[in-house]
Amino acid sequence: MNFTPLDWSAIVAYLGITLFLGLYFRSRSGKSVDDYFVSGRNVSWWLAGTSMVATTFAADTPLVVTGLVYTQGIAGNWLWWCFLPSGMMTVFLFARLWRRSGLLTDVQFAEMRYSGKPAAFLRGFRAIYLGLLMNCLILGWVTKAMTSIVATTMGISETNALWICVFFLIPFTGLYVALGGLWGVLWTDLFQFVLKMSIVIAVAWYAVSAIGGIHPMLDRLAAMRAAAGPSASDATSFFPDFSRPLTFQALWALPVITFVVILGLQWWAFWYPGAEPGGGGYIAQRIFSARDERNGLLSVLWFNIAHYAIRPWPWILAALAVIVLYPGLAHPEPAYMRLVNDHMPHALRGIVFAGFMAAFMSTIATQLNWGASYLVADFYRRFIKRDGDEKHYVLVSRLATVLLVIVSAYVSAQLGSIVAGWEVVLIVGAGTGLVYMLRWYWWRINAWSEIAAMATALIVSMAIRLLKPFSATGPVVFAETALTVTAATTLVWIVVTLNTSPEPQEVLMNFYRTVRPHIGGWKPIGRLAPEIIPTRDLGRNLFSWILGCAMVYLALFGLGHVLLGPVWEGFVLLLISAICAGILYSSISRSDWKEATGPIGTRKEGVLGAATKSL
Repeated sequence: MNFTPLDWSAIVAYLGITLFLGLYFRSRSGKSVDDYFVSGRNVSWWLAGTSMVATTFAADTPLVVTGLVYTQGIAGNWLWWCFLPSGMMTVFLFARLWRRSGLLTDVQFAEMRYSGKPAAFLRGFRAIYLGLLMNCLILGWVTKAMTSIVATTMGISETNALWICVFFLIPFTGLYVALGGLWGVLWTDLFQFVLKMSIVIAVAWYAVSAIGGIHPMLDRLAAMRAAAGPSASDATSFFPDFSRPLTFQALWALPVITFVVILGLQWWAFWYPGAEPGGGGYIAQRIFSARDERNGLLSVLWFNIAHYAIRPWPWILAALAVIVLYPGLAHPEPAYMRLVNDHMPHALRGIVFAGFMAAFMSTIATQLNWGASYLVADFYRRFIKRDGDEKHYVLVSRLATVLLVIVSAYVSAQLGSIVAGWEVVLIVGAGTGLVYMLRWYWWRINAWSEIAAMATALIVSMAIRLLKPFSATGPVVFAETALTVTAATTLVWIVVTLNTSPEPQEVLMNFYRTVRPHIGGWKPIGRLAPEIIPTRDLGRNLFSWILGCAMVYLALFGLGHVLLGPVWEGFVLLLISAICAGILYSSISRSDWKEATGPIGTRKEGVLGAATKSL
């Protein structure tokens, strides 16, 4: 596709707006380290939450959803829909605890919760493990997606498209991030999210219109299913066909065994960026930036509503249109861009490309900053060179950013598909999630618990990839691998925890006084700190968690039924979702959100704090 002057004008205008926002917030973000990395801890919930949504809306996302729906039907989206329970746990069980910790990065948690050389080792280990290994996998699949988009849109080779991404788009992103800090990222994310959502809605509209509308598209899908024979599944079903054998796989079928694993295991056992059990990564960073505990909780709540209930359907409608318009594709992911080339008006294509640039750059901005901060602040500065001046660390940060760009480009070239990148990240974090949740609620967890969990998951998952002991179809192999890695990792970290010494009482008491976790798993420590009013909010928080999950899933499927039918079922589900939302709103409104500095909630101060009447 050849770009017209109007197309180039739209692209230049987008780049100009992002650069302007970086320049505008330059002075505000440069006042202090807190201003640069966590916006002075003064961000409203709607801005922080929208930034989380924009970050998870990468250039790869519509392509991945297209591949999932094309091969496994709508039910294939359970690969990521299953993370909602984890996200809602972050809302009601962990957001307040993160905000109370007062940390600058979540990796610093290691030397707040634990002590000595194991804590220092864990901090450095997580900095490399997350900042380099995991981060480059994420950057790799995001860059791969954008490479495909650039190649398809501009009619150039994949190699040339990769050079454009690596030598122009990523450095330009780094420029406005460096100028505006987190303030610039937040407001740029807001602009980018509005642009991206407008574009994917337009792509879905024109794709479905090319078939004649929703009902003709559904009729064509039904006819294709009938022509494929009795083994074909319904591509529009929200769930797998449970009447088939556990390992069954056919056209548009998600194997039931895979569904059981991802829904029953994945959300609590797997580490995944944006849905970490217990929170973490850039989700924790946005919570740190919130002006108080209430805004921190609401920011993650809004993120989960927008991420799971509002955003998916334009992608899914476009993916269903791809099934009808382009049958028999061996590699369906790039077909999303074929919709743009074949069915979008020429006058809008420049805006569409700008929208995909926004999707790519919003994710890259966070990942580069996130990864480089770990490598420099939590590894290089902590362990390699402690006496350098600020100019030295700025130079090292830039070199770390360049390193991440180079490694991610290599990873992008090696990935067979974007979904493959997703699955690698999921598997190498399998079994670690329970540790990340329990470290807040059980005093007995120590630094070796986390180290053992991460190391075991990495070693076992890599061994399975090399030895290939499973020989079933792709989704079934994923399920079998996930079960094996999770079982091995869980067994190892539990054994290590029970056979190593607990953290020193002084460290545990300082953590207990600062964070005020639920007393249930901290009774031995709580007895040593009688001045702290015990927090007893776990039952109420778990009820809110269940209610929040029901609200979002009902909204997700309600919107789906409104679009695909039966419409009346959709409105019933949306009504029940609204009732759940009303109950949650009432509960949040009645909560006590008092803030105080220092150890909060002591009997001496007489301050109940947010925990004593929390959700």
